[in-house]
Amino acid sequence: MGVAVSNWKLARAVSTRGQLGVVSGTVLDTVFVRRLQDGDIGGHLRRAMKNFPIPGVADAALHRYFHPAGRAPGERYKLLQMYKLPVSIARQQLTMLANFVEVYLAKEGHSGKVGINLLTKVQLPNLASLYGAMLAKVDCVLMGAGIPREVPGVLDALAEHRPAAMKLEVEGLAADEPMSMTLDPRECGVDPGVSVERPAFLPIVSANSLATTLARKANGTVEGFVVEGPTAGGHNAPPRGEPRYNERGEPLYGERDEVNMEKMRELGLPFWLAGGAGSPQHLVDALKVGAAGVQVGTLFAFCEESGLEPGLKQEILDYAARGEVDIITDPRASPTGYPFKVARWGKDSGGPERMRLCDLGYLRVAYKRDDGRIGFRCAAEPVDDYVRKGGAIEDTVGRQCLCNALTANIGQAQLRVSGEEEPPLVTSGDDLKTIANFLDGRRSYSAGDVIDYLLSWIAAPRHLAPVG
Repeated sequence: MGVAVSNWKLARAVSTRGQLGVVSGTVLDTVFVRRLQDGDIGGHLRRAMKNFPIPGVADAALHRYFHPAGRAPGERYKLLQMYKLPVSIARQQLTMLANFVEVYLAKEGHSGKVGINLLTKVQLPNLASLYGAMLAKVDCVLMGAGIPREVPGVLDALAEHRPAAMKLEVEGLAADEPMSMTLDPRECGVDPGVSVERPAFLPIVSANSLATTLARKANGTVEGFVVEGPTAGGHNAPPRGEPRYNERGEPLYGERDEVNMEKMRELGLPFWLAGGAGSPQHLVDALKVGAAGVQVGTLFAFCEESGLEPGLKQEILDYAARGEVDIITDPRASPTGYPFKVARWGKDSGGPERMRLCDLGYLRVAYKRDDGRIGFRCAAEPVDDYVRKGGAIEDTVGRQCLCNALTANIGQAQLRVSGEEEPPLVTSGDDLKTIANFLDGRRSYSAGDVIDYLLSWIAAPRHLAPVG
């Protein structure tokens, strides 16, 4: 769905209906401080912050970022310091607070299950994000865009308030000089008497081989899988084998990219199918091949409770109702190198010109500098900067700053020095192209409408697990 589209309001709406509602933890610390700068409309953040178990952290965040009346006209958002090594305790605490608040609000006042979705490739914030969510009693963790082999062990450690570590992927670092990221709950100020339970772990996979590796060789237990196909929104796994492209420049997927359901069943763990699964027929088909249910993103991304900016959401739905939307699998847009789904509508043939910059830094790659220290670079930053840091100039072609674009999607566009707002870049699964059938003349719909639709052919709500 993108950054904070599956927010606490959407996750709560899904969870209260007996399904697994999932909040997006990606870039959540930036989303959190921008909500504070916009005045914390409704007071929800401040209500949740009162329950954060580390003294002084919430007060410090309010003092630095909260604007009771919101930002003044023309005022830019105050930026968080980008993650760097070593990660400061204060930076970890703020990330923990942001994830705590989101999960707390999603779980508030009901007994339904709530999960959190993180990207493995967004390395540095993940330990603090996981622990903050666990302090709010998150029930499930989902992670994709990488190989989250160490996450089960991290969850085991954090559930006991023990120090946790994950390998930091660093370009140019020799195999015999590994580097790790660490988080020590006690150094962060957590009372070891605070109750924390270990959430279930559901890695997002696109291949049988990865599922098998995680089931058998992860450093802790894996409770199941989300099996995601290339029609899902956001980042997709690259096709296997020699890259091939269609006439629009999109990567072509083939038989090697199909997941063998029989082999998934042999693992003996529950799995949910994702990507183009947003219909009653797909749910029934998933159950027939042995899946526990489906993951649904696109239909929920455009419902009333989602975090997409309301005007932008309505504009896209109106075009979609007329069949005037398209989805491009762009192999170049993401600085990560993963194919990325981009929605286009109306006369939007290629999107607006986007400034090259990196001031949020979540998709940066760590690399070993000539002096032996660790630096960070992003293929979407200014070309000269990237090349100066040792990056290849060809890696910069077509790259876009997804961090800023995706926050613009939820109404948190940064003001640039020119006075113009950062333009949005909406990601969506292929289901958006047929959403008119679901709309059936409506201009809007609720998360409950989606759930009723998906379950309309069966009488077993437990089989559905829509996640963000």
